Amino acid sequence: MSTRRTRWGRILVIGIALTMLAAACADDAATTTTAAETTTTTTEATTSTTELAACTVDNLNLVTPGTLTIATGDPAYPPWVTDADGGFNDDPTAKSGFEAGLAYEIAAYLGFSDDQVVWERTGFDEVIVAGPKDWDFNLQQYSITTTRDEVVDFSVPYYVTTQALVVLEGSSYAEATTVDDLKGAKLGAAIGTTSVEFVENVIQPDSPPNVYDENFDVVSAMNAGQIEGLVVDLPTAYYITGSGDVPGSVIAGSFEAAAAAPDDYGLLFADGNPLVECVNQAINALWADGTIDGLIAQWLQQGGGINVITG
Repeated sequence: MSTRRTRWGRILVIGIALTMLAAACADDAATTTTAAETTTTTTEATTSTTELAACTVDNLNLVTPGTLTIATGDPAYPPWVTDADGGFNDDPTAKSGFEAGLAYEIAAYLGFSDDQVVWERTGFDEVIVAGPKDWDFNLQQYSITTTRDEVVDFSVPYYVTTQALVVLEGSSYAEATTVDDLKGAKLGAAIGTTSVEFVENVIQPDSPPNVYDENFDVVSAMNAGQIEGLVVDLPTAYYITGSGDVPGSVIAGSFEAAAAAPDDYGLLFADGNPLVECVNQAINALWADGTIDGLIAQWLQQGGGINVITG
């Protein structure tokens, strides 16, 4: 180009020739670009098709070929596994409750019929360990944490929640507006849950929390007067106060996200299980088409106007 700019005396024919050459090069470049774009599009389509093919039932990494084995709690509680009216019914095959319904939606997306889904029972904390599992994934409100992710794998989040405080109506803590208002409270939570970590690290009461094996035991402790309040995720708080399990109980408030980041709930897998990728596709698709939002509205959104307890 600099040579052309310095030789103004060249005859017009040279200029025309160069122009024609440039046009020819441009045509070649356009052809090359189009070919590259076509190749890229074809590659993307092939990759997408390959991913979908890898997520068919016959190609999935399953504990039992042709069967999706899902684990949940023993027992499993509302609103995660319920009867049709939202009451206690420890039978996920009824597909009632948020997690029971979601499990069958994931199974259907992956190509399983209802009779190809098998349920196993486990405790909560006992499965958060390294090593093989005798089920494909486990769902019982497992919060995705860095520590847990070192020994097991998680799916993308299927629900996000915050912690809440349940107390007896008329309690001096029922009107709490900040975590400082709870410093003197004797609180309880289920061991191995982020609720315990929340009490210890965010509320930081004057006395350490009482910890119990399951939420059922926390409820029993509340009824026995061993604790003045219990900390659970907000949907469970709705259930406890609405079911009558703790007579006269109320939700004092949910804790703001700034005080503790909301919990991301994920399905739990054995570390390195390639099934995670296909289940993630299913969960993302169920978020995208509104299925998960529908399940949330049906099973988890039981009211509004909850007080927010600030940090």
